[in-house]
Amino acid sequence: MREHAQERGRERGQEEDRERHGLLRIGLAEVYNPSMVPTLRPGDQLIIQYGVSVRPGDVVVLRHPFGQDLLIVKRVVERRAGGWWVEGDNPYVHNDSREFGAVPDELVVARALARLRPPPGAGQRSVTGVLSWAASAVRPVRSGRGPLGWLASRSARSERSLSKRLRAR
Repeated sequence: MREHAQERGRERGQEEDRERHGLLRIGLAEVYNPSMVPTLRPGDQLIIQYGVSVRPGDVVVLRHPFGQDLLIVKRVVERRAGGWWVEGDNPYVHNDSREFGAVPDELVVARALARLRPPPGAGQRSVTGVLSWAASAVRPVRSGRGPLGWLASRSARSERSLSKRLRAR
């Protein structure tokens, strides 16, 4: 009996070690809202890795601080007192740290590795359309160049988007 308990303890220790190093801790998450547009769209699937460290620029899955049964996808901006400051890439959606503050480490569930786009709808069945989708269906989720590269590109996208809307009026 004692040997069996030691063996189970050793197996549990090996499993915890694999979890700490992110091995065998891959999963899928689906994006449901537009807070990460243009990087992620509703319907996209994310390949995520549990139990890994995060850094500014990473896209993460985390538990919402006001309702921990709700999982949300955000980008890590910086480390602050109390945890990670996270924001969506869509400047018009504020369901992020601007609303709920810094997120403690224990609420960060996983880091996104890649994005999978859903196949085109029934209306787009041309060979060119399917090939175009296939070429862009799987993309790594990157943080951008340098520590704030993603922020600069996000800001530039926001300005371009705003100027297009202003010209359209």
